[in-house]
Amino acid sequence: MKKAAIFVDVQNIYYTTRHTFGAQFNYRHFWKHIADEYEIADAFAYAIDRGDEQQRKFQSALRHIGFDVKLKPFIQRADGSAKGDWDVGITIDVLESAPHVDTVILLSGDGDFDRLLSKVQHDHNCKAVVFGVLNLTANSLINASSEFIDIDEKWLM
Repeated sequence: MKKAAIFVDVQNIYYTTRHTFGAQFNYRHFWKHIADEYEIADAFAYAIDRGDEQQRKFQSALRHIGFDVKLKPFIQRADGSAKGDWDVGITIDVLESAPHVDTVILLSGDGDFDRLLSKVQHDHNCKAVVFGVLNLTANSLINASSEFIDIDEKWLM
């Protein structure tokens, strides 16, 4: 069985599915689908910790499914803007996992990851699968992937 590593940009998936469908992504269904096709070597979910109880329950559910949940504190700037970005952390973990798996699976619509996917495909001969909401996923990310899977109603709760 082929090995895969999963990387979930939780905030991106949350906001794109909520904006497009008014619903949440079904992580259990996703896990089952991937586990039927691959041995899951690594599975990371990257989130921002605001410290609220609902979020803690969600993070606990992700852990129960099998994800290693990585958290960064939510930072509110003096000007009212917020900071909480996992792009560098996701990139480092993808680069560390790619030599050991056949497939990298990224759940995100963020075009900043396009060069990363091109690199792991070229350097490690990894397949790069992207799950994202089509109308909110950067074309550059779709084009850089080996396979793009549109998150539609069948992937939602």
